[in-house]
This record gives sequence, structure tokens and C-alpha cells, in this order.
Amino acid sequence: MSDLNGMSSPSATHWASRLALLLLAATGVFIALSFDRHGISNDEEVQHVYGRLLVDFYASGLSDLRAFEYKNLYLYGGLFDLIAAAIERVGIVDAAGPAVWDMRHLLSAGFGLLGLVGTWLLARRLAGDWAGVAALVVLLVTGAWSGAMFTHTKDVPFATAMVWSLYWIVRIAPSLPRPSRGDVIGLGIALGCAFGLRIGAVFAVFYLGMTMLAAAAWRDGEPACARVAVFGRSLVALLPAALIALVLMGLFWPWAVMSTGNLWKAMTTFSHFSFLLHTILAGQVMANGDAPAHYLLSYLLVRLPEIFLLGLALAALAGLRAMPRLASADGRRAALPWVPVVLAALFPLAYTLLAAPPLYNGIRHFTFLLPPLAVLAGAGYVAAWQRAARWPRGRWAALAGCVVLVAGHVITLARLHPYEYVAYNGFVGGLRGTSERWEQDYWADSLREAAGQLNAFVAREGTSGKSYTVAVCAESLQGTVWLDPRLVVTRDWWIADFFLSPTHMDCDSAVKGQLIGTVEREGVVLAVVKDRRMLVGEERRPR
Repeated sequence: MSDLNGMSSPSATHWASRLALLLLAATGVFIALSFDRHGISNDEEVQHVYGRLLVDFYASGLSDLRAFEYKNLYLYGGLFDLIAAAIERVGIVDAAGPAVWDMRHLLSAGFGLLGLVGTWLLARRLAGDWAGVAALVVLLVTGAWSGAMFTHTKDVPFATAMVWSLYWIVRIAPSLPRPSRGDVIGLGIALGCAFGLRIGAVFAVFYLGMTMLAAAAWRDGEPACARVAVFGRSLVALLPAALIALVLMGLFWPWAVMSTGNLWKAMTTFSHFSFLLHTILAGQVMANGDAPAHYLLSYLLVRLPEIFLLGLALAALAGLRAMPRLASADGRRAALPWVPVVLAALFPLAYTLLAAPPLYNGIRHFTFLLPPLAVLAGAGYVAAWQRAARWPRGRWAALAGCVVLVAGHVITLARLHPYEYVAYNGFVGGLRGTSERWEQDYWADSLREAAGQLNAFVAREGTSGKSYTVAVCAESLQGTVWLDPRLVVTRDWWIADFFLSPTHMDCDSAVKGQLIGTVEREGVVLAVVKDRRMLVGEERRPR
């Protein structure tokens, strides 16, 4: 930053590091205080079963192959679920109660915290200490990360592995074709963990390959054959990383290495999922296979907080101003570490715009875009600060405005707690503007609170010993775990005495009943509790 205000002095950068560490520590405290307030997501039961089967696979000496026949879970790496199931297996938590699900949410949030650390370190390495702070702040006030990290147990751990892969690629880029041994090992571990979660890790391999090509092509004063040789030496130098990644992928995703065609099968399957699931975009309900090409872009524009979008706009301006520098050798050398980060932020988005793959749940499947986008936003703020050095009062006023904006985002997230992941920005009117227009509580996180309301209602009636049936517009486990033992979940909605449902996609209107409880945030009902005991005849028929 400009020396005009001492922002680039050693003491200022020291304070930036301390501020970042303070924010990370505060996030750790937040995780410790709130991890046990979340419900079970729609996919979580099958994911945990998959983890248990992977534990059985290893416990049987690799002879129990049920994990690779269980639904379509074998198409995913099992790193997270294997760890969670192993914790359960050693008896640290009670497998029969809610503790195992709270443990999963704590573990997932731990991955989210590690992703924040990776984002901070990556931005700091590329654009300085204050860029690291800015990137950390914009990601923290993004509910799609700070709220989702508790329950998105496939998406957030994968995004974390991807941002650490980027970090090591950025470290390696300037030293090619002779990267340090530590960086090569770090890259191998990060890539192995990413592949141990999802086949989408091939994106990271693509970013690495393009960075290697740029590093070779941008070597001025050398003939083409020399540049090809540099690329070849880079490949050889990174072979240990490939070996480490392969070993870790095989450990966490054994199905992937059981046949040479399995990785290709996973890639092609995810590009053409055939199951039917509905989503909503700007008020239009559609099948996931009919989602338009701009689906992801539209959701990013309404889900990212304004402070995040402003940083991206500033980054775009800075990038355009920097383009002419690529004509010089020094400019290309300075731009090389940015290649993988820019690719990570833009290439997946370009892919969805061109290929229009089946999408649903907003940005959930592309949560791994958030860290590199946050890095760019952080760098955008630093570039704008430096460029505004000639207007010292103006830039301090702008900084004050940004602080107020961040404070507003924090207040919004506090009001939504513990459902921060449903946050939307002001361009659609916040959460209030999403009703019947955008995805809301698609994970039915609010069912835990709704179940607590039903427990309290039945307890107030004082009918000790009497049992009731409950219909749940979600997976049965999402209600069973939190309900009183006297309340038994049934799949026969006709006979159900009570009904629990999130309001997402109008699920709450599936059956009639007297409204006896709601879960609300910012005036928006996220879940309902209905008493159906007074209904008779056709009134009991589900929609």
C-alpha cells in the first residue's frame, strides 16, 4: 500500500497479520459455540453410511466391497465421510444419538476454517497482507461460506482442498522448472485431498497445467525447443506430487483406482446426471436439467454480499489496467502467479455458461469458486487503495463506507443465525425478496428448530405416554433425530398427526393442518409445524 499513510510499513503489515489471526480465532470460537445448532442435510445420512462402509472396507482387509455398490456414492471421494465414520467407530461419539451429526458439523466447520486460512494465505502471497485481510473479510461475511461450512459436508471440504491446491500452485509457479521439495509435497497432498472428495479436482490439474505452459511460454529470449524442454523438466519435477496425489486419492476414494476407466466414468456421469430435481431461478420453477446457462452467474450475483461484488468490480478494473504490462517480460513474470487464480475464478463459470450442465441448490455445487473470487476481491480493494493515493481523504471515507457495509452484513448474518447460508444481498431485497423466487433452506436446516417446537407443544399438552405420528417433508432422519421418542416419523402422510416441513419449494403446502409453530428469520418463514389431528376424511389427503 502507499507509504503516504504508512500502510506498507513493517508495523502496518504486522498489524494486518494480527488482525487476520484475530478474525480466524474469532471464527474458531464461533464454530465452537454454534456447531450444535444445525439440522441434518438431505444428503448427510447417505454420506455417513458411505463413510461407514469405507471403514468396513478397510477393517475387512479390503474384502467388504459394499461401499462401491451403495447408491451412487462411489462416484465421490470419501475423505470427509471416512474421517467422520472413523471418529464414530472409535467411540468418541454416540452413534445412536444426535452427537454423531453434531460431530460431522463440527468437522465440516473445521474444514471451512482451514479454507479461510488458505484464502488468507493465498491473497497475502499474491497481493500483500492487507489483501489477505480483505479476502478473509469478504469470505467471512458471505453466508454461502460462513453459514454453509457447518452443513455442506461435501462442498466446503472440497472447496478447502481446492484453495490449498491453488496456494501451492501459486508458490510453485515462479520457481518452475525447479520447485522446492516442500512445495511439491504440499501440492501433492492438496491435490490428493481434492481428488479424495470429488472428481472436480481435475479443474486444479487444469490450472496447474496452464500455469506450467505459461511459465514455459513466457521465458523470453529462449528458442521454442528450450521452452518445450522447460515444460518437460517441470513435468518431471512435479511427478512426486502426482504420486502423492494418486496415493491419497486411492486411500480416500479406493473405487477410483480399482479400474483405469473409473475416473472417466465419474467425470462423464457428473456431466449428465439423469435424476429429476426442481430448482427455482428468479421466480421460475424448472427441472435441474432445464437450468439456463446463466443459472450459476445469476445466483452468484444475488448470493454474494455487496462488499464482495464491489471488490470483484475493482479487481476487474485493476486487471484491465494491468493488461498492457503483459507486453513486457517483467509484466508477464509478475502475472504468472495470478494465472491459476484467475482461471480458478473464471473457468468454471465459463464452463457453466457454455455447457449449461444440470444445476440446482444455487451455488452449492460451485462453492469452490468462492475462495479464489474472494482472493481477487481482496486484491481489488488493495489495488483501488493504492490508486487512490492522490485522494487521501476520499479513500479514508471510502474505507469507512466499506467498514459500515461489512458491519451491515455481519448484522444480517447475526439475524439469520444459525441459517446464515440462506443470506442474499440487497439486489433481491435480502432474504425477504427470495420468497417464491430463489432457493431458500434447501438443506432443511431449520427442521431441527421446528422439531424442538413440536416437542415443546406436545409436552405442554401433558399427555404423558401417548405417542403420535409425524410426517416430514424431508428425509425421515432429518426429523427422527431431533423429535421426542413419543413422536414417530411416518411415510404415510395421510395418517400423520403432525407435519414438519421447510417452506422451500412450497413443500409446506403439501398437507393441511393447524399451524402451531414456525421458524422465521427476517420475517420469512423457513419451516412450519402443523397439527393434523382434527382433520377427517379428504381433508387429510396430501397434495
